[in-house]
Amino acid sequence: MLASLCPNRPRLNGAAFLPQVFAPLVDAAEHGTKLEAAVASLVKILGFDSFMYGTSLCARPDSEHKSYVFTTQSPDWVMRYDQRAYIEIDPRVIHTFDSAMPLVWDQVSERGKSRELDAFLDDAAAHGIASGVSLSIFSAREGHVVVAYNSSVPVINEVRRFDISRCLGDLVLLGVYFHEVFMKTVVDRGLSSSLQGAPLSPQERRCLTLAAHGLTSRQIGAELNISERMVELHVSHIRTKLGVANRQEAIAKAVAEGLIHRGEPVLRAVNMRNTSAPTGFRR
Repeated sequence: MLASLCPNRPRLNGAAFLPQVFAPLVDAAEHGTKLEAAVASLVKILGFDSFMYGTSLCARPDSEHKSYVFTTQSPDWVMRYDQRAYIEIDPRVIHTFDSAMPLVWDQVSERGKSRELDAFLDDAAAHGIASGVSLSIFSAREGHVVVAYNSSVPVINEVRRFDISRCLGDLVLLGVYFHEVFMKTVVDRGLSSSLQGAPLSPQERRCLTLAAHGLTSRQIGAELNISERMVELHVSHIRTKLGVANRQEAIAKAVAEGLIHRGEPVLRAVNMRNTSAPTGFRR
């Protein structure tokens, strides 16, 4: 599902001023070699076990959002995360919607907020993601960029917290630099997202089915009990997976391929929409 990322020797302003610890990533970018090994090595040096980069952005000014993912995590976990719609409850992602400050999290800080979140934490920990740091990165393109550093250590004690605070600047700078590399080597070159061709998750099919019945993102979010912003993120993933330009094309392709059916039951929202006044949607 996730192909290796080989840069095309991009010109990266400011690379000469990066800390020496970034040398493996700089060398990989400049020589056009695969980034996975360099990123994994660098993340280990900074005290973490895996790295995740995800973005939903406009590849061109006249385009709708498209999603990209790069990670050193196992493909099995990536597929599991996608199909179970863990993005809806993942604190690493949710935090970046509302704050530019890095989130330092572990099993103690996040557990007990909901049964769904506890189940996610258990599953993530079983796959080596028990604590870490996540942060949002500014992008000149309209969109959302998340970088996460993950550790199998379940609890961040005082010594661990000190180590993280000491390297926090490097973690932020690495995220910024990796985003620059990714934009120049993948997005600007028009390469396909690694998500393209992946199967739609059950939640994505629900979102698309509701959209096919005329519901807006706000209405879909109300029906599925998720935020409007999360619906838009699902739709971005749907467009990317199906390789289409907009929501209408996604609906047409999904119907043509039998992924969704306009006639199938779509929960309470459609019936309420059809019987409610034309001025709005009511629960």
